[in-house]
Amino acid sequence: MAEQHNPAYDMFAADAASRGLGIELVEAGDGAAVARMRVTERMLNGHAIAHGGFVFLLADTAFALACNSRGPVTVAAGGEITFVRPARAGDLLTARATERTRYGRSGIYDVTVARDDGEVVAEFRGRSRSSASPPST
Repeated sequence: MAEQHNPAYDMFAADAASRGLGIELVEAGDGAAVARMRVTERMLNGHAIAHGGFVFLLADTAFALACNSRGPVTVAAGGEITFVRPARAGDLLTARATERTRYGRSGIYDVTVARDDGEVVAEFRGRSRSSASPPST
């Protein structure tokens, strides 16, 4: 992934929700992105594991960063997640988003969320829709 300034960095700078939860943008470019978040006690559900909504939010943030890394403005058209194993307080979760395909103004992205020990916590697939067709390459 190219380390460069692109529209994803500007979008993240304005993303109070993600930054407020401690999500960090590690890198974004060329239709891919990496974001991470430390699970806190406030993110735990009644089973003492990370609430799925927080895991989804991390995956969705990485997805948004990947699909906005080239411009134009792109939003989610849909997303789904499969929870594979739990995360607990103190775990550092890393979400790696990869563009699978773009067609016209639409795209499909896969995101893997893993704990700091490398174990996969969740798999996410997002569908995007951009405000304009991307430039042809």
